Amino acid sequence: MGTTKPERVGLLKVGRYIVIDDEPCKIIAYSTSSPGKHGAAKARIDARGIFDNQKRSIIKPVDAKVPIPIIDKASAMVTAIMGDTVQIMDMNSYEYFDININDDIEGDLQEGVQVEYMETLGRMKILRVKGS
Repeated sequence: MGTTKPERVGLLKVGRYIVIDDEPCKIIAYSTSSPGKHGAAKARIDARGIFDNQKRSIIKPVDAKVPIPIIDKASAMVTAIMGDTVQIMDMNSYEYFDININDDIEGDLQEGVQVEYMETLGRMKILRVKGS
């Protein structure tokens, strides 16, 4: 589902991204346990969904591989606001997109302002209003 790349669990850090249950998430806590008598060290990863804001946790051996979402960030200009949806135009490709307005957008969203948005796993989200 979408574009991901494998990464070793032992190389992950707080603030990076991971895919848990087909949902791209940002890592908010990372801890490891020492190796036991019969096994390898394990890592516990707590993460929050980028799009649904739900907390998820996984426990994996540090040498296991997990999917990491490939995230594209870009600039766009708001061309129209229609209720809970905003239409933006990418500043490089001049493509138009309709994106749902999320509650955690920083700054005042209005027509004509520039925004930074992200795209991953076929979904988009406005991160912030530029210049605020």
